[in-house]
Amino acid sequence: MSTTATRRWFGDRFSELHPQLQHLHSHGGRLLGEVTITYGQGLAGVLGRRLAKKMRFPGPGPHRLEVTIAHQDAALLWSRSFDGQAPLTSHFAPVGCLAEGGHWVESTGPLSLRLTVDVIDGGWFWRCLGIRLWGLPVPRALLPRTDAYKRIEGGRYRFHVAFSLPLLGPLVTYEGLLEAAG
Repeated sequence: MSTTATRRWFGDRFSELHPQLQHLHSHGGRLLGEVTITYGQGLAGVLGRRLAKKMRFPGPGPHRLEVTIAHQDAALLWSRSFDGQAPLTSHFAPVGCLAEGGHWVESTGPLSLRLTVDVIDGGWFWRCLGIRLWGLPVPRALLPRTDAYKRIEGGRYRFHVAFSLPLLGPLVTYEGLLEAAG
């Protein structure tokens, strides 16, 4: 088996991930399940809906989510599709390795995020280190805070992605349990 960019980036710490996450990030896979999307209230909800539209999120309530994780030699590809619509794909390129303070660059359209990963109880928790829009650095105070993780619960994949602003509160959140598709 070839070593994926994910395994190389984590190095010895790859074994700290839950075995199901290790398998997913060694072989790739497709996950399916229901997630619930919620939007903030007032101005936060308006901003959340605008952000969600750019990310192809549907309206509030329960939705079917399909996530496909694939590996290239030097990248991780993460595609998501709500309710069978056209998928939105993010390209994750590793820079360095975890042991040396490395990070990932997630590119989705004109936006790129510099991210690291915290492994907590076998789960994968993204932490944002920086943001660029059309190649220009953006002060993090101007953009939503992100809370994103995946972990295993009862043999299923718990996905949680939330965006918020300090003074306004929650903008948009999606979360739910997904299962590996055969």
